[in-house]
Amino acid sequence: MTDKQAVIDALQRLPEDASLEQISEELRVMASIRSGRADVAEGRTKTQAEAEQLLEPTAPNGADRQAAIERLKTFGKTHQLSLGGMTIKQLRDEARP
Repeated sequence: MTDKQAVIDALQRLPEDASLEQISEELRVMASIRSGRADVAEGRTKTQAEAEQLLEPTAPNGADRQAAIERLKTFGKTHQLSLGGMTIKQLRDEARP
């Protein structure tokens, strides 16, 4: 089935009063599914373990963490910023619900 025919079929399945937003969403979903199927057919896939690894947050190693801490120590003064006497931890805790 050609892309054009797939769009015509999708439009015919939608209700007559479908909004442009609904039509657009239907076409986006259809295009995503077709793209995914093409990826699978051409072997562009990842195992579940590979996908999970991509989603894991990467914690900085000790040296990177220490370098970031050192940069943060001088950031406020360098950019003439103030936390009103609060620490970043206090500010973070105050912002949490």
